[in-house]
Amino acid sequence: MANLIVRNIDERVVSALKMRAGQHGISAEAEHRAILENVLMKPRKKSFAEVLGSIPNVGNDADFERIQNDKTDHVFD
Repeated sequence: MANLIVRNIDERVVSALKMRAGQHGISAEAEHRAILENVLMKPRKKSFAEVLGSIPNVGNDADFERIQNDKTDHVFD
């Protein structure tokens, strides 16, 4: 395991870290580790293009054609 030293941290950040650690019942160091792990080790979210690209190519285009009626369902005057 490596060690990480963080210098010049605003005292408000340190206080918030200690408060959060206290709420979780752990040390500030353990809370710091947990925050870093949660932020940096999360799986990367897929982009919209990646999600669209993962949709299987099923059906025919005709299955998804929009049928337009000549009648107007709602008339607003």
